[in-house]
Amino acid sequence: MKNAFNYETEIGLIGIMEENGYITDIVFGSEVPEGAVTGETMMIRKAFDQIEEYLSGKRKVFGLPLLVEGTKFQEKVWNELLKIPYGETRTYGQVAEAVGKPKAVRAVGAANNRNALPIIIPCHRVVGSKGGLTGYSGGLEAKRKLLEIEEKNR
Repeated sequence: MKNAFNYETEIGLIGIMEENGYITDIVFGSEVPEGAVTGETMMIRKAFDQIEEYLSGKRKVFGLPLLVEGTKFQEKVWNELLKIPYGETRTYGQVAEAVGKPKAVRAVGAANNRNALPIIIPCHRVVGSKGGLTGYSGGLEAKRKLLEIEEKNR
């Protein structure tokens, strides 16, 4: 059974979901998946506390049990995102090259779009080819704020 709970943060309302002790989703806004039970669990609270520490500049690496599901390619991209150092960015092309598929720039973008754990798996650190901000599930303003937090606290 999936549990979900929403919190107000400086980047807006976020929902955190947990199933069997694993964090499964971070969503922007008040989305609660069908069939989920609304309620704060100890693991959801732990995830929120770590996100709050991150947003305040005190945390650079998350230490949570995660459960993510995707294709092999998506998982490869998400693992590559975890390698982008705090306070740095990479282009979609650089990520495509790093996963061994230099022509798969759009597929990298699609994998970013399917990332169920934004912030924790830092897809906000991926920018356009000229360094511009491109799509983000929380909106470009949230992406800009996350990058500013990291730049300020490097």
